[in-house]
Amino acid sequence: MRATRQRILHRALVLPAALYTCGCAVPLGPGYAVQKQEIRVRFDNSGRPSVRVEAEYHLKNTGNQPLPSLDVRLPGKSVHTTALAMSWDSETLPLERSAVNPRDTTLELSKPWALGENHTLRIAFEIQEPADGERGLRFARDAFFLPQENWSPVLLPPRGFLASGGLPPAKWNLTVTVPRAFRLHMSGERAKRSQHDGEATFRSQQRPQDRYPFVVAGSYLETAINGGNRKVFLWTRAKPDAKTIRESSESLIRASGAYDSAFGLRGNGHQPLWIVECPEAEGCFTGRNAPYAKLLDLPQGNSMAEMISLDTTLVGQQDSGTKIALAAAPFLAASWLGYGRNPGFFEQQPPLSAFPIFAASLGREAVEGTSVRGEMIRNALSEIPIAEVKGATENPETIRAKSFLFFFALRDRYGEAVFQKAIQHMLTARQGKGFNLDDLIAAFEEETHKNVAQFVRLWMKHPGVPDDFRARYEGKTTAVLTPKEREP
Repeated sequence: MRATRQRILHRALVLPAALYTCGCAVPLGPGYAVQKQEIRVRFDNSGRPSVRVEAEYHLKNTGNQPLPSLDVRLPGKSVHTTALAMSWDSETLPLERSAVNPRDTTLELSKPWALGENHTLRIAFEIQEPADGERGLRFARDAFFLPQENWSPVLLPPRGFLASGGLPPAKWNLTVTVPRAFRLHMSGERAKRSQHDGEATFRSQQRPQDRYPFVVAGSYLETAINGGNRKVFLWTRAKPDAKTIRESSESLIRASGAYDSAFGLRGNGHQPLWIVECPEAEGCFTGRNAPYAKLLDLPQGNSMAEMISLDTTLVGQQDSGTKIALAAAPFLAASWLGYGRNPGFFEQQPPLSAFPIFAASLGREAVEGTSVRGEMIRNALSEIPIAEVKGATENPETIRAKSFLFFFALRDRYGEAVFQKAIQHMLTARQGKGFNLDDLIAAFEEETHKNVAQFVRLWMKHPGVPDDFRARYEGKTTAVLTPKEREP
């Protein structure tokens, strides 16, 4: 019996190694490949504005068994879809919603998908505006957008052990048709444009680094702003005056410079950014950032902004250049931290869940001056009771405020130079992979050669905030620790 178990273990270890050595493409589980795909988008403003989406996928069963079904993830609840239809070659398929995730739909095939067989899957639907009083994606007659997540279909791997499939091919086309007068920005390589019967069609080749497609288009006026090492395109309904352009330019240069210093150059350091006036304010802002955004203590009316892609931020209507920059700059911070590229970017646990909003605070400070740092810190301190019972459970508001202040305390403790080096080291090492608290601690311990985990526990595992931190910032100054006050 023992010898038999040893032979089984030997085969389990040797077979994968042998397959790797010989380069054999032997499937180890159920799977399929997306050999070709295209998603077509058409904006219709002839009546109530809507968007028609048609996706086509050419698929091949590359696994080790026939497949009886296919799973697809459809747009989320914030995207109101109608007229949903799916077909397998020329056959219309019945749809069965998942009981686990309402976005997932199982397509039951009329006969099993045999090994090596090729088939074409087509998915079509319309995105309509939600009913009055309901929240969701909304369009204007002269502008619309589709964010980088939540609107395009996603093919899922088949069920089973060692399953694979659903990933897009290395290159595929996104085609968008809009009224001819529209200006358009979309994911992928520079779009090719054609015109016909009052409409313009843009075709852009998507690549793996684009992850999820996005579109923003409308009757916008474009103003190019020189933002330091990069160009910023400001899209507005009305032409901004010279003062607005000057104020926006100066503020955005300061904000992007602060992000470059703190987090390293974004991409190659020269990728442009787009700041776009929201088509319809009620349907632009999800409120996803709201619980943390209030910690920025922004002036009333300057918190209406949200990223929709790695390089594009929507803003509400503003009446001055400073306000445009003040609204956009904090939320641009997410671009430097890997918006849409790091897995779980929006699902971090405290204290890292507050990292994007701490990054945003650097943008506000760069735009308005260092005096706002103390205002933001005192605003967050007001959310944390002074006297906490040992072992008491803190409420979500307190934990968010502590997480936000944790990064200020970390920078105070180890100094700005060490803070920047450690953060940049973590972001570089974990690019595209996501990061957690252990990665943060490891980066700081590598830079400081000290027990940073102990400092983290002091902050996050005990109720309230350390007395010395509160005493330092509850006055009217924003004093930071001197080198002598920091850890030896």
